[in-house]
Amino acid sequence: MTTAGYRAAGVLFALVGVLAFSFRPILIKLAYGAHPVSPTTLLFLRMALALPFFAAIGWWLRHDEPRIMRRDWAAIAGLGFIGYYLSSLLDFIGLQYVGAGVGRLIQFLYPTLVVLLSYLFLQRRPTVRELAALAITYGGIALVVSNQLGSSVEERQFAFGVALIFGCALTYAIYLVVGSQLVQRVGSMRFTAYTMIVSTVPIVLQWLLLEPAASLELPAAVWIYAGIMAIFSTVVPVFLVSEALRRIGANHFALIGAVGPVSVAITSALGLDEPFGWPQVLGGMLVIAGVLLVSLKTKGGK
Repeated sequence: MTTAGYRAAGVLFALVGVLAFSFRPILIKLAYGAHPVSPTTLLFLRMALALPFFAAIGWWLRHDEPRIMRRDWAAIAGLGFIGYYLSSLLDFIGLQYVGAGVGRLIQFLYPTLVVLLSYLFLQRRPTVRELAALAITYGGIALVVSNQLGSSVEERQFAFGVALIFGCALTYAIYLVVGSQLVQRVGSMRFTAYTMIVSTVPIVLQWLLLEPAASLELPAAVWIYAGIMAIFSTVVPVFLVSEALRRIGANHFALIGAVGPVSVAITSALGLDEPFGWPQVLGGMLVIAGVLLVSLKTKGGK
């Protein structure tokens, strides 16, 4: 394959992966609308249906080099818990109170949170460009949520949902910061497969402790949404994005990643009848601009 073809395939993988990931909040909202299923049960269905695929890939890659050390296994377990279990749980609960479009914009804050965490724990001082990006991004989020905050029950629930989804973005950013070096030692495919397998354990235990077996007696629509979410919004995009990053790099991937919140906002406004007026449009544009500013490098690499 030529260099141009190799990169073109990477761009295609990135676009498909981003769009597939982006439809997860929409599928969650559709499942909630089809039946009063709990976040615990829906999360269990998603990961239980995805687990065989990750287990098969993990088994296939089990003899790859380098050998995984004991301390790396401990790190994989911790990151699987924080980056996929806890992050997903916060997302699923938060989306009970927040629209899919607004929720995806808040999740899209994770690159700016990576900058903050890198400063706090890795002593990487942010540049003026990154500080400007932080101001733009969080100003955009303030605009997005400005007309939905107040003292009524619904407005307090919305604020609670925003806080939970922000927690989802924060825990995912922790996963990225801490896991960045581990990926280099273990390999991205193995790292992803193993962390996803590990994250399924607390999800299953949580469901067994909190939900009766009857909670799986759900309409066919919920099972269909969960199946689509497991395969096309979890398994497929995880590995497409991993391969896209290898082919085109994080810099170009950040540009394509901006398609995600835009597509969700448009789709949720049209298909889910969620409010997405001019404050949300303008705030969303600021969020995307700020994230791109903090994600994209200049030609000088700064």
